[in-house]
Amino acid sequence: METTIRRYDLDWLRVIVFALLIFYHVGMFFVPWGWHIKNNVIYDWLKWPMLFLNQWRLPILFVISGMGTYYALSKRNLGQFSWERIRRLGIPLIFGMIFIVPPQVYMERLAKHQFSGSYLEYFTSVAFKGVYPVGNISWHHLWFLPYLLVFSLLLGPLFVYLRNNKNRFSNWIKKIIGKPFGIYWFVLPLYLLEALVEPFFDITHALIDDWFNFSFSLVLFFYGFLLISTGDIFWKVVEELKFKALLIGVFTFLCQVFIWIFLEDGYVVHFTEALLKVGNIWSWIMVLFGFAAKYLNHKSYPLSYANRAVYPFYILHQTVTIVLAYLLMDLSWGLFPKASLLVLGTFGFSWLIYHFLILKIPLLQPFFGLKKKRQQ
Repeated sequence: METTIRRYDLDWLRVIVFALLIFYHVGMFFVPWGWHIKNNVIYDWLKWPMLFLNQWRLPILFVISGMGTYYALSKRNLGQFSWERIRRLGIPLIFGMIFIVPPQVYMERLAKHQFSGSYLEYFTSVAFKGVYPVGNISWHHLWFLPYLLVFSLLLGPLFVYLRNNKNRFSNWIKKIIGKPFGIYWFVLPLYLLEALVEPFFDITHALIDDWFNFSFSLVLFFYGFLLISTGDIFWKVVEELKFKALLIGVFTFLCQVFIWIFLEDGYVVHFTEALLKVGNIWSWIMVLFGFAAKYLNHKSYPLSYANRAVYPFYILHQTVTIVLAYLLMDLSWGLFPKASLLVLGTFGFSWLIYHFLILKIPLLQPFFGLKKKRQQ
């Protein structure tokens, strides 16, 4: 087994992006797009920052997860790695589908007048009948876990092969990314998927019929493993590229906005927009990696605490948001008071549950993906 040096910038990015997820899900309560429950006033302008965030927030998580897989496999054989993935992803998924997600579906059924009884009546009668949205069984925001589990088990043997032949493949990747803008060659497979597959498959998060989202996310997960295998070369590249990638990211997103507002869809527009979209996604991923490598690669207690808390926060947060949103949805307050309460309430209640229940009761910790804390 090889020894790896921990990248604290990756830990920071993981914490930051998952924190942004809370802001994003709060925003979903107020924008025109469909969501589980909606505010009584919709703010159309809010879709623009949401669109910006939406394009790269999940892609970078899949890249980071691929990088984490590289580190995990450096300390385990394939069997150990596969079992560890099943425990850390499968157990929280099942637990979440039984205990965390049902309150969300219950609130949605109440808001849409599809159920009128107490939560106990709902949980003991229809909570586990039929698959959502027709029925009620769902993994909702936890969809990331089954995808990550399938990706890990599917690509595990390939990753072991690449690890055992590291020099050959990492040297090839180093040559590609070492050239000016060479790292942008990784956009090409993403572009082909965006241009040729995306038009035929809606994003469902249902795993079995979600072919565009599945394949696109799988490629990003694979990229994470490949790029981190180059060691310091990748970090030097993104640190040098960060300002150029920032300009490309701003330019490609503004071009997309122009297309959305002023142009009608057609073949030329579709293939152009697809290129702009994947260029935008990849650029912001490079921007975040580059600035994190420059400024965030250092150890601290807040990072240690937040990095351990982020998985339970992810599991808990949307249920807290939806319960609070249900209480606020019909009030005649403005955007700022409601959004502030939802953000503060989601972070606050998630922290209370994490700090005073999950951390204090070791029996709960495997259900929230926590490993035993190492003795310092």
